[in-house]
This record gives sequence, C-alpha cells and structure tokens, in this order.
Amino acid sequence: MYDKNQGSSRSGGTRRAVVLGGIGGGSGQYQPPRKSSGRRDPGIFTSGESRAPRGGGSHGRTGGSRGSSFGGGSSRPSFGGGRPSFGGSRGGSRGGNRNPGENINTSRFVSKAVVVEEEKAYIPTNQFADLDVDEKLKKNIITKGYVTPTAIQDASIPDVLKGRDVIGIANTGEGKTAAFLIPLINKMILHPNEKVLVVIPTRELALQIDEEFMGFARGLGIYSVLLVGGASINMQIERLRRKVRMVIGTPGRIKDLIERGELDLSGYKNLVLDEADRMLDMGFIHDIKYLIGMLPKERHTLFFSATFSREIESLANTLLHNPLKISVKKADTGKNIDQDVVRVSKDDKFPTLCKLLSEPEFRKVLVFGRTKHGVEKIAIALAREGFKVASIHGNKSQPQRQHALKQFKDEKVQIMVATDVAARGLDIPNVTHVINYELPSTYDDYVHRIGRTGRAGKKGIALTFVD
Repeated sequence: MYDKNQGSSRSGGTRRAVVLGGIGGGSGQYQPPRKSSGRRDPGIFTSGESRAPRGGGSHGRTGGSRGSSFGGGSSRPSFGGGRPSFGGSRGGSRGGNRNPGENINTSRFVSKAVVVEEEKAYIPTNQFADLDVDEKLKKNIITKGYVTPTAIQDASIPDVLKGRDVIGIANTGEGKTAAFLIPLINKMILHPNEKVLVVIPTRELALQIDEEFMGFARGLGIYSVLLVGGASINMQIERLRRKVRMVIGTPGRIKDLIERGELDLSGYKNLVLDEADRMLDMGFIHDIKYLIGMLPKERHTLFFSATFSREIESLANTLLHNPLKISVKKADTGKNIDQDVVRVSKDDKFPTLCKLLSEPEFRKVLVFGRTKHGVEKIAIALAREGFKVASIHGNKSQPQRQHALKQFKDEKVQIMVATDVAARGLDIPNVTHVINYELPSTYDDYVHRIGRTGRAGKKGIALTFVD
C-alpha cells in the first residue's frame, strides 16, 4: 500500500515505499533506495555482490534476493512533473526509428482513480437454472459455477435463444463468451446440422473461448476446433476432417484453411464476431469481409464489441438483420486505475523496473514492451535478477503462450512481460499493476494495456516509463 506521507515502507526494514506523486496534480517523487554506508538493503544487489543464479530453460526464480542496484549515476526517476522527452537515448540522434507512441501527450498517462460509491449489484431477470435450455447443458452451466447472469448475459441469452441477431456492447470481462456460447450450444443440441463460426482477433482469446466451450459442451457430443497461428496447421486440418461443428479461430488462419480447401463455410449458418473493435484496430477488416463472403447469406449473426464507433456501426449494419442492440457499458476503462508516469533515463530504466518489482505491493504485474525481441530480452534479464517471470509474444509457439498464460493466471510467476498481443480481450484476474516499460503506439493501445488491471471493481495501478 502506498503512503504519500511517509518515506519508508509500512512493512518495516530498509525498503522504501514508492510514492505516487503527480497523480491529479500532486508533486511527489519516486525515490529509489539510497546506498547506505555500513549496512546493505537486503532487497538490492550492489555492484560487488553476486546476482541470483540463472534458471534453466525457463524464466524462473532460483533463489536469492530480488532487485538490482541503481549505481552509476545520481539521476532520480520521478512520477509526474513537467514534459519528458521521447525517442532515442539522451543526447543521441533521434534518427528515423522513432516510437510512434512518442506523439501521445503524456499528461494522458496521469490520472487518479475516481472514488465512487460502490456499484449496486446487478439484479438479473433470469437465473441460469431457469433458462429454457437442454438439461444436460444446464447441468454443465451449473457445474462450471454459473448461477447469476451478468448484465450482458441476462439481456442477450433469451433473444439469442430465439434466433435474434444481436449487437452486444459490454466491457471486457463482463461474460460475453457465455452470452453467445450457451444459446448457440443449445441450438446445436436441438438441430444436429447447425454449425457455428466464432472469429476473434487473438490466439489467447480464441483459446479462452475454446476452453469455455469445452466446459459447457462436456458430454454433449459436440466438438470444436481451434484454428490459430503458432500451432500445427496439419493437426488443425486433421481435426477439421472430423465431425466438428464449432470453429473458433483468428481471421488469418481461418482464411488460410479455406484457401487450402480444408474448410468450407457454406454450411456455417451461425457467425459470432467477438472483440470486433479490436479486429478493426488490427487491420482484419478485409479478412473479415472475405470470410463473410464465404458464409450463407441467411444466417444468425452475433456481434460483440467493447466500443461502438462509427466504423463498428458501419460493419455491424452490413452483417446483421434487424439486430437487437444491447449496451451494458459501465464506466470507461481507467476510472478505477491510478495512472502515472515514471521519469527515468535510459540507463536507469531496467534498475528502476527491478526496484519497483521488488516492492511487496507489486504482486502480479504485467510489463509491456513494443517488440518481440525486446520483450524476451527483458524477461531473460528479470529472470537473471531472480524474479519469477514469463513472457508472451509473437515468436512464442501457441503451446508456449498457453503455458505462460496459465503460469501467470495461477500465480506461479509474479511477472508477465508481453507485447500488445496480451493487451486486449484476455481475462487475467487480480493483476495488481501494469507497467508500460515501452510506450504503446497509440492511446487506444494504452487504454487496452492498462485495462488488464483494475478489473471486477478492484482498484489497479498503471505506470508508464518516459525519459
């Protein structure tokens, strides 16, 4: 817990607390630990001390202390204050390799979480036990622990069961997956020839949906195939040739398998586009239009998104027939997140990260970098410092990404270092902090990054490194 009025941690010892100044106009400064003469801070490695032993093939803590020294300079990174400069190293040429994020006004990274009255619990009109669905499906729903529907589930499931096209607008983490899976699985039970195509922007979100599907469809004789990059296409082809009726995948891999003649969408009369806004952001519009052209014109279409921009509305209008629009948007992402900048020079950047991660409050942390190589480099360096860390980026195979996510979700590692692949759609519970080690390309990317913390009504903290 941060204490603005004290210079040391409440937990005792010599470790100093991080002071969140500059939020909402404050003037505090982050103070890294000062070297003392005579006694050593047990959480800090100095230049003459050995570091924690390196782990084997994975990024894991192998023992020893955590942290890193701040030696070699007297600069103090700080929260808040005046304008930082961006781009290359200080004093050097900025050249042509500039981070697109340097054009973002950094004052937008500074915001105090809004303290509001506790939101009243949503009172649904239905309970899962009362849904008009197959009894075996209902048993699976209850076994998975579903009792009271969320607002998006309560508002959309009855109409999807009736075959109505739906546009669902809801915050990430509000249960949109169950909102479409439950009624569509029931439809497949009632009509053995029905097939469903679910299109989503990222592998990780596709995996989450597939896992949810398997739980709901257990023992029903309805099977799915996961079509994403980074996994064996031959194994996906083999599974497609079996009697799968639920295809869950990303646009690129689905299109690839269509062009190979392994997937025929003419029999898929049910389409779900999930995280539609993110797919547009990622440039999938042409792939989506290609896939839609392969589907029957008469179909049941469900369209889910966290936002409803003009572009999203235009796409939805071309896809859906007389849709029911359901919006259960809550407060904008970031309202319950303390946001601040950490002023730090290039040379002090990694030591500052290590010191922050050594603080007891940083229990479950997402660290964002811009490039695959850079993210892996950070993860390896943190592992050498003794942190329990995993990484996720485009150079990882699908099994490696799944394993890393599971480790982070299960809190077997403290830190996940990621590119923006992890910034959208993932439901990772109890993330205490998001650290933007490198600037995002756009402000929208920033919003989606920090949205991994401060979820389910909890307060989160987001810090952005600037030089």
